[in-house]
Amino acid sequence: MQENLKGLLGLIPEPPEWEADWTEIEKTELCSLIGQMKETLQNPLWHREGDVWTHTRMVCGELARMNRFRQLPDRQRQELFLAALLHDIGKIPCTRLEDGVWISPNHTSAGARMARELLWSTYGLCGSREDRTFRETVCSLIRYHSVPMHIMEQENPERRLIRIAANGELSGDFTIDLLCMLEEADGYGRTAESKQESVDVVRLCAELADEAGVLKQPFSFSSAYTEHAYLTGRISRPEFELYDDTWGEVILLSGMPGTGKDTWIQEHCGTLPVVSLDVLRKEMHISPKEEQGAVVNAARERAKEYLRKKQPFVWNATNLTPSVREKLIHLFENYHAAVRIVFLETQWEEELRRNQSRKEEVPASVIRRMLRSLVVPERFEAQYVEWHCV
Repeated sequence: MQENLKGLLGLIPEPPEWEADWTEIEKTELCSLIGQMKETLQNPLWHREGDVWTHTRMVCGELARMNRFRQLPDRQRQELFLAALLHDIGKIPCTRLEDGVWISPNHTSAGARMARELLWSTYGLCGSREDRTFRETVCSLIRYHSVPMHIMEQENPERRLIRIAANGELSGDFTIDLLCMLEEADGYGRTAESKQESVDVVRLCAELADEAGVLKQPFSFSSAYTEHAYLTGRISRPEFELYDDTWGEVILLSGMPGTGKDTWIQEHCGTLPVVSLDVLRKEMHISPKEEQGAVVNAARERAKEYLRKKQPFVWNATNLTPSVREKLIHLFENYHAAVRIVFLETQWEEELRRNQSRKEEVPASVIRRMLRSLVVPERFEAQYVEWHCV
């Protein structure tokens, strides 16, 4: 898989020509996606150039012409160009005709999930810190690429930028600066009367990020407790410092089946009690294929017992999406516990091998579906967020 990635990265524009080889790019593992992008239409008010693939090539061309892009380190240049190449793949499933107008709601979040699945399973970008950083930098750029162009529509532009920039703590290559570069190329890489106006807003976004101190790095908070409070809107200014009134820590594990969560607990959590959905299923004689409501309710009640006693513990389940994690974090924090999210990943082949060796193997189709829905934890979600490769 990594050989396929090397082949793709070898097609990214380089000096002295700075030209992409589109004929060869269309022969890569992206060929199916490219075919679908060619068939996906866009609103002519913003995209008179037509389909998504035509727009994508224009964006990549604009990016390659930027001196700032050319001056980036090789790795960041690769991440940024790959993000440009995939930035609108979410329009494939999200585009629909409504009242005679093509719209693509939520295409940035859908595109980030699609890119993650592609980079994880097709190109093998998983299981090591370097691969994870590369993958999640690309996915974060895709996920948030529309924000700079619409920054003034945000209720609190500064908080929005600080919150997005905080992901640089987890994925060290990601910056608002790269995000604005991508969106400037996105603005110029289209046929529309308002494109200069859009680019001007992107440049204003970069100025706002620079004034907030987060253009090229995350904001430096006084404590993790204060950071979480600001990123979730509980305090109004990032420089404020809050007294940490939490009594202890709940560890919330997150990761695909076969990642090694049980082993990680044994090696890192000592004698902490564990609330495990797998264990509860066995105790309650409920198959993973059956309705899981009773299992989840039993787990929450057991967690509440520990929370009332102010007993730190581990919550062990896959917790692959923000909505699932948010409900649990809300529960734990209501009892004034600090929450540490620990996201675990391993190499794709190793993950599949471990799953096959389990007594209750998860079907491969289910594993693939879970990867498709995976959204790795972002920095704002909890007081502490960690990503580990095991």
